[in-house]
Amino acid sequence: MLAKRLLARERDAVAEALNLVDDRRPVSRAEALALLVALEEALLFGGPPRVGLSGPPGVGKSTLLDALVRRARAREQTIGILAVDPSSPKSGGALLGDRVRVRASARDPGVFLRSLAARDRLGGLAESARAGVFVLAAAFDVVFVETVGVGQSEAEVADLVDTLVWVAQPGAGDLLQYMKAGVLELPDVVAVNKSDLGAIAERTASELAAGLSLAERAEDWSPPVVRISARDGGGLAELEDAVARHRAWLAEAGRLVARRRRGRDAAVRDFLVREHGRAGVEAAGGLAAIDERLRREPDASGFALGARLAEEIEAAQRSGGRR
Repeated sequence: MLAKRLLARERDAVAEALNLVDDRRPVSRAEALALLVALEEALLFGGPPRVGLSGPPGVGKSTLLDALVRRARAREQTIGILAVDPSSPKSGGALLGDRVRVRASARDPGVFLRSLAARDRLGGLAESARAGVFVLAAAFDVVFVETVGVGQSEAEVADLVDTLVWVAQPGAGDLLQYMKAGVLELPDVVAVNKSDLGAIAERTASELAAGLSLAERAEDWSPPVVRISARDGGGLAELEDAVARHRAWLAEAGRLVARRRRGRDAAVRDFLVREHGRAGVEAAGGLAAIDERLRREPDASGFALGARLAEEIEAAQRSGGRR
């Protein structure tokens, strides 16, 4: 069984599983669903840390990721990476830029990188990103998700990972722009890259720290702001410490379980609206009815629950919306 091979950390099973879950052909969908349900049931509230890197294009996310991967490998941790690339305008596939920039993955059997095309998703995350996270979480010690950093990608990746690191560039925008974009409500850790630029990096870090103190957040975690230089390694130990402290905070009082459950719920809602549209969801009682089902089955696989609810929506549409 493919799920057992992944959980046993068979490297050959990883690419096979990722290809399966990204296969849109109907003949493969049932097999992929069974795999994902098995993995989610094993890993929904456990498994390795899942760390997201987001931020505007050109800020140095891939350079930072490469540096973090090298440091993790020095600690003998294995790493799975999902890099969500812009789509090729011709083929629709990933442009694979991150395969070039993340050099640490080139010939290291302890690092696996998968590029996903953003396709036409507004937030920049490919449809198979959540599935890919569970595949990699079964086989590696740490999972990184890097996004193209445009539109709503910060919000989407926050639902996929345990800790979201937002990477900022010195002088790239004033505090008001960040607050208008809603960016400051999402990250768990902020890294101001290119700290070797000096005063401008210090000013950006101070502005972000001030903005974060004003941002409305549902949790009592105060995101630290760390100044780093991905190029020369400055501040990376402090960044790793900040991520570790957030991980320890999540481990208290059931916070990690709550976060992953919120991610599951968001994924189910997104799947149903994407597959059936708002009208289809309304035919089955609307988002309120879906939320009630999610509350009644807090520990169920999101993949399985989404599939069942999709069948119910299709039945409701066939019957003209009568339930």
